[in-house]
Amino acid sequence: MRKVNTSIAILLLVVAFWSGTTWAQDNADKYSPALMFGPQLGISKSPDADANMIWGAALRLRFLPFLGVEGAIDYRQEDFASDALTVRSWPVQVTGMLYILPVLYGAMGAGWYHTTFDYNPDMGIVDNTQSEFGWHFGGGLEMPLGNTARLTADLRYVFLDYDFENFPGSDDINSDFYMATAGLLFKI
Repeated sequence: MRKVNTSIAILLLVVAFWSGTTWAQDNADKYSPALMFGPQLGISKSPDADANMIWGAALRLRFLPFLGVEGAIDYRQEDFASDALTVRSWPVQVTGMLYILPVLYGAMGAGWYHTTFDYNPDMGIVDNTQSEFGWHFGGGLEMPLGNTARLTADLRYVFLDYDFENFPGSDDINSDFYMATAGLLFKI
């Protein structure tokens, strides 16, 4: 039984790879090297905060059919400890992309997070701003919309260790987060 399941899995992988490469050859002009720019919108969620909207823009260069790079800047805001702390962040991310299939990619990169901490005035803590470095990994889809536009969908997990130094009882707050975005990129 185990040999049958393994054989079926291998067969499915071969068929998926073959059909993907055949499809890519038929649609090669849609995946030729291109510089693209456009808006993106999504959600971000930390384990210790509610889900929040994230929005921004991305610049993507696919310089080989299987390799690309993306630069993105977004805005996100989240509340911690029952709204006693509001964190506003402007992530600037650089991401390398490896296209497994013409429309499917894996992603890994790093980011700089310019962050403002706004504390509840009743707490008597002074608001502050700091910059943090984080890294991320994930994957996504990039679907062509003709030869000049692409629809993107992306899921990333970001490792980010905010320093809540002034906030009492913050030792257990987890600031890592995932972000799910969708975008529309146009060839420039």
